[in-house]
Amino acid sequence: MRRLANGLALCLLALTGLPTGPAGAQPVAERLPACLGCHGGQGRSETEGVPSLGGMPADYVLTQLYLFREKQRVAPPMNEMAAGLSDDDLRTISDAVAALPPPTSDGGGDPARIARAKDLVARHQCGSCHNADFSGHDQIPRIRAQREEYLVAALRGYKSNARAGYDPAMNEAAQPLSDDDIRDLAHYLAHP
Repeated sequence: MRRLANGLALCLLALTGLPTGPAGAQPVAERLPACLGCHGGQGRSETEGVPSLGGMPADYVLTQLYLFREKQRVAPPMNEMAAGLSDDDLRTISDAVAALPPPTSDGGGDPARIARAKDLVARHQCGSCHNADFSGHDQIPRIRAQREEYLVAALRGYKSNARAGYDPAMNEAAQPLSDDDIRDLAHYLAHP
């Protein structure tokens, strides 16, 4: 938990130079380094609790930025970053983020946990939305080689309905999952 708090503190520190006024006060090109400071300039986040964004579909990133801007999804550093951005700014950022290289897996997962997760993936048809290789598409996120602790937190948030999206599909999909299921799925997706 301390590493998560430190990661959020780093993001807040990176954002302190951002104006709270209209986005026009600071060009998007000047805002992007703060985004990459937390989410990783090479597409892979090194900050605990902060997702890797490399290879994310631009439409997914655009939707999430809109939700943050409108405070329909609450994460203070992201809400501050998105405040005052125009729709064009959101598109510019989402296109830049989507162009980052996708994170790669170390392939070093626990074989027993991966076997259990593969069974869960088949039963819950995760690949029908996220693609068989978990690369995502359109407004469906890439979850392949994502940070494990981030996936655990996201799945727990969907299960508890603390994380609501623009579509309740993940909230419904997470309901039958036990906490062990969630941890195994996150482990497999982080190390496919």
